[in-house]
Amino acid sequence: MNNDLRNGATVLAALGISKEVSSPEGPLTILSDVTFSIQSGESVAVVGPSGAGKSTLLALLAGLDLPTSGHVELNGHNLGKLDEDGRARVRAESVGFVFQSFHLVPSLNALENIMLPLELAGAGDPRAASLAIIEQVGLSERFKHYPAQLSGGEKQRVAIARAFALEPAVLFADEPTGNLDSRTGSNIMKLMFELNQESSTTLVLVTHDLSLAERCDRVLTLEGGRLVSDSKAGS
Repeated sequence: MNNDLRNGATVLAALGISKEVSSPEGPLTILSDVTFSIQSGESVAVVGPSGAGKSTLLALLAGLDLPTSGHVELNGHNLGKLDEDGRARVRAESVGFVFQSFHLVPSLNALENIMLPLELAGAGDPRAASLAIIEQVGLSERFKHYPAQLSGGEKQRVAIARAFALEPAVLFADEPTGNLDSRTGSNIMKLMFELNQESSTTLVLVTHDLSLAERCDRVLTLEGGRLVSDSKAGS
């Protein structure tokens, strides 16, 4: 539980990051010289057309991949100076993930899915902590159910509870409402923003839904791998 940077300090920064990959036609630039910083507690949406580099950017910010040039600083760590184990350690201490496809463990019930990261981190009383957060997300009557017994919205609530359980410095959400109907998706995002404010966790949200992006503090717009706009939501 390592949300170290609070009170407006920079918790995440992309400093001139570019990403190139090989292709049969030669090097292909996915991201080009992207720079921005995000303060602790902010909610930031990343938007842009398909192929703009949004998911690649998220992977670089989380240390799941390394840029070809430039570097990322996450919760006080220069990810470019760490090996794979070091980056994994920073993710375990500082990062939560919510994906479009939930990524729950099918053989574990809802409570056990939430307990898993707490147990891996050696937290004091993972069951009590998990029961508390599962009540926060409105699933106290369903905590013994397995993923196959839960609706899409319920699965995403479990995924959100699991992501927030370790009080991460940064929560990365990649199209978290993509597999949900509009009403369920709206409820899920309401929950995510509430937890974001309560915990001061920084939220970085990749979305194609511009109305959802407008609910964030800032909107980063990518086009063709370049950051073309960094604006306050609604401006």
